[in-house]
Amino acid sequence: MIQKILDHIQSIRERDAACPTFAEVLFCYPGLHIMTFFHPLAHFLWEKNLRALGRWWSQVGRMLTGIEIHPGARIGRNLFIDHGMGVVIGETATIGNDCTIYHGVTLGGKGSGPKCGKRHPDLGHKVMIGAGAQVLGPITVGDGASVGANSVVTKDVPPGVTMVGIPAKPVSATEPHYYYYGLPDTWDCEK
Repeated sequence: MIQKILDHIQSIRERDAACPTFAEVLFCYPGLHIMTFFHPLAHFLWEKNLRALGRWWSQVGRMLTGIEIHPGARIGRNLFIDHGMGVVIGETATIGNDCTIYHGVTLGGKGSGPKCGKRHPDLGHKVMIGAGAQVLGPITVGDGASVGANSVVTKDVPPGVTMVGIPAKPVSATEPHYYYYGLPDTWDCEK
């Protein structure tokens, strides 16, 4: 458990452009707190059919972090929720490993479709969702794809593609990616 938390902290430090210290991430990052202290227990309770208790614990986490993750959501390792305030992740959402989500993002349903069943998106591995983006419905965002800030995505996103706009459309591979808080492969941090 401790090693898992240490790995998560290191993955955040590697992806955050602010180049935070270990202590900053440990004490000041609500995305780490929700993924360490709140969602795992809420999800465990949900899976054990203690749904009201799981929902209650997820709401405690929401009150303390500003991040609302339904206890039914399935999340891979090292999710980096940067800033976090206003993030909403729905019950049937799945998130792969090493994804980055910025503040104000919704992984939600569209309001149409089955009352019960799959209603929320699936994110592959190493997906980046920019601030304020809305990814809605039972769609798939492929591995390595990016969604630009304030974009609205309601259709599947192929792996490695960057989507921007309302409704979101793919960006040409030759265009500069100023549309989201994208991170290059390495940052030159002297801290």
